[in-house]
Amino acid sequence: MASKKLTPRPPKKPYITDEQALRFHAEPTPGKISMLPTKPMATQRDLSLAYSPGVAIPVEAIAADPDTVYDYTSKGNTVAVISNGTAILGLGNLGAAASKPVMEGKSVLFKRFADIDSFDIEVEEEDAQAFIECIKRIGNSFGGINLEDIGSPECFIIEQELRDLVDIPVFHDDQHGTAIIATAGLINAAHLTGRKFEDMKVVLSGAGAAGLSVLNLIKSLGVRDDNCLVLDSKGVIYQGRTVYMDQWKAPHAVETDKRTLAEAMEGADVFLGLSVAGIVDADMIASMAPNPIIFAMANPDPEVTPEIIKSVRDDAIIATGRSDYPNQVNNVLGFPYIFRGALDVRARNVNDEMKLACAHALADLARQDVPEEVAAAYHGNRPKYGPDYIIPAPFDPRLISDIPPYVAQAAMDTGQARKPIEDMDAYKRSLARRQDPTAAILQGITAAVVEEPKTIVFAEGEEPAVIRAAQAFQQRGLGKAILIGRDKPIYDNMKLLGIENPESLSVLNARLFDRNAEFTEYLYSRLQRRGFLRRDAQRLVNNDRNVFSALLMHHGLADGMVSGVTRSYDVVLRDVRLVLSHRRRERTMGVSVVVNKQRTLFIADTNITELPTAEDLADIAETTANFAATFGFEPRVAMLSYSTFGNPVGERMMKVREAVNILDNRQVDFEYEGDMAADVALDPMHQLTYPFSRLTDAANVLVMPAIHSASISTKLLDAVGGATVLGPFLTGLEKPVQICSLGAAASEILQMATLAAYAPGHETV
Repeated sequence: MASKKLTPRPPKKPYITDEQALRFHAEPTPGKISMLPTKPMATQRDLSLAYSPGVAIPVEAIAADPDTVYDYTSKGNTVAVISNGTAILGLGNLGAAASKPVMEGKSVLFKRFADIDSFDIEVEEEDAQAFIECIKRIGNSFGGINLEDIGSPECFIIEQELRDLVDIPVFHDDQHGTAIIATAGLINAAHLTGRKFEDMKVVLSGAGAAGLSVLNLIKSLGVRDDNCLVLDSKGVIYQGRTVYMDQWKAPHAVETDKRTLAEAMEGADVFLGLSVAGIVDADMIASMAPNPIIFAMANPDPEVTPEIIKSVRDDAIIATGRSDYPNQVNNVLGFPYIFRGALDVRARNVNDEMKLACAHALADLARQDVPEEVAAAYHGNRPKYGPDYIIPAPFDPRLISDIPPYVAQAAMDTGQARKPIEDMDAYKRSLARRQDPTAAILQGITAAVVEEPKTIVFAEGEEPAVIRAAQAFQQRGLGKAILIGRDKPIYDNMKLLGIENPESLSVLNARLFDRNAEFTEYLYSRLQRRGFLRRDAQRLVNNDRNVFSALLMHHGLADGMVSGVTRSYDVVLRDVRLVLSHRRRERTMGVSVVVNKQRTLFIADTNITELPTAEDLADIAETTANFAATFGFEPRVAMLSYSTFGNPVGERMMKVREAVNILDNRQVDFEYEGDMAADVALDPMHQLTYPFSRLTDAANVLVMPAIHSASISTKLLDAVGGATVLGPFLTGLEKPVQICSLGAAASEILQMATLAAYAPGHETV
């Protein structure tokens, strides 16, 4: 076993204050969820159909055949998230009302990841039998029940009895959610280390609901009872122990003379931690078997940090419950998709076969090549199945279409399904349409920025919307925000906005900055042969906030900037180009990203070059292909025209064809083709008609022949609906600059700032 020493990474500090968290939940509308009607409510006829007298017809139909409640109501797509607040997160018994923010949050996750409508119910009852009686009487109003944050051992009793009393799936996520994700990771860790489950020696620290559920699930895969040592706060659970025992711990008691965690860890293949932080030390890790599997899942801090593990081992596979380390055991990978599959077959229960089906599906998904949306979270570097990638990423868009079918099939195979799925391929396609691709892409970008926070300059720092965006940028852990402007107007606006701790935001007054002389000399050296005098350069440094912001980036004091709220796009671009050069073999231009549930498209140039020459079009193609690759997409470029491969012939078509020839001579490393009409370029089967086409699939990068066609097409898509248009994003400059629309809201400014933080640097000309 090799030994290596690493400098421990300090734990991340919280990036939100109590006041910020309260404000998030309180404004602009208290809470995190609301209800929207699914039918039109515009006319008297609509109201008559929705309520009296029209509602009587489905009432009579359901009375005659109770199963038709799934056909005429929303029951089949609803889950109740139920708690009594006796074990809220890691906070303990704080009561039913205090659990409501958490239950609302869980409901939001159901909707975001699986398009399930969820309603939170907080029950003021700690007695298990009274709680069960309450839920029994209301439970069948829903398609399923997700129990949450209920103390142990009552949670075991409640789930077990409710499963028998209601005819819908009952699932305690604190138990089974963690168990399913951890089992998925363990399946792959065993595969990578060449282990068989029946041979594994397992140590479990934490004999609560989650820990025992993990153990029960992996035992169903073949892990032997006599190879498992379970520890609680009193030590090893062994045969004959009477202190702090109950009916759920007792089945896991084994005959052993080991009593401490250190003794249990000697020679162990697997450590499963669902207990408390810091209880495992380096010596314990060193005593484990070769290629140990260490899942330290206590939150917010694990039983042992990856840094400590790596200081004594370089052969360990590590998972935690945290997002800032590889292999996060995150319940959001499980519960939305388990319920999606269960609801879609109208399951009566969630049994062990359905849980194992979910675990195997997750394990299998991690072994596949990751899609472009996941690569976006890693700055285009695609994670590959291996020690640092044994569990899929939560923002993998395939989860919604890959996991529920396994769960649904297991329900059908075990007789739990009321309504079997006849066409599984059609079912998978319908699931894919539920995914929100815009949210997936933005979530991936945000996750990547949080991992590598950047310093972003907000050039128009006196504007209230800009201040709000800068505050949110820091609150979300995206990096450091610098506001450019005069101190008094900025702080006055902060006060009006009710911002706590205004000193947390950096403010720079360009006129008073101590490096202005250096900035002036640099700017004058760039502009002196372009008609600028030294005093012109000095005036720009002192008075033009866009120029000053760009100079901060050029001199390494910031990573990116955002502007445009108070000045037009062309003016901002002109200002920053006085300071910044364009990247090597690229041009400065705008790219719009069009996202819908079928595909993601990159369209350029949407806002700078009015009538590009053939050389311009070739440059635009290269720049946009590089931009798409930054998001993790494999670019397939179509040089668009009104013609397809010479039919009909026209002047603009010839420029497009010439641009293709230029790309041929440049020998670029991406697919491209043209001249092509848009419908041909977006048809994945176009090679049947044009077998000579060099595109292996539908294009995802569209190079428009002129700015008017690019602008018209993207704005039509945005206005008509069915797609979300992001941007246009500015690309091609040596440093990341994003320009908002005039009068942009804080949310748009924040989005642009996040993209500026996400963009990598490149060589300049």
